[in-house]
Amino acid sequence: MAVNYTIVSHGKPGDPQAPKKFYAQAKSRGELTFRKLSKEIAEGSTTVSDTDVLAVLNDLIKILKRHLDNGEIVRFGDFGSFQIAISSDGAETEEKFNVSLIKSSKVVFRPGIDLKEMLATLKYEKIK
Repeated sequence: MAVNYTIVSHGKPGDPQAPKKFYAQAKSRGELTFRKLSKEIAEGSTTVSDTDVLAVLNDLIKILKRHLDNGEIVRFGDFGSFQIAISSDGAETEEKFNVSLIKSSKVVFRPGIDLKEMLATLKYEKIK
């Protein structure tokens, strides 16, 4: 299976006169919902139901949120890790910096070895 992509043109941010360039943009084939994911996991097991898997995944989200909120990196072995990243405006000195300069935060996912290997071997297919 290949990753679908289309070609899109973008100008240079802040320079409307700059010539546009063309870039690949990934296009999804669909999505896998949380419920479908739990059913697919359960299909690989003879001992748990999709309801059991769904309950565990729901608890996983709660625990992930709790530990990220506590400032911890959450590592899921070979799957990868999650942590919080923040961005802020700058201050002239360290003493002048205060929390109001923090503008946003996001959850950053860093893939583990299995996902990195998958990324290294992707195939691509251009679509219209």
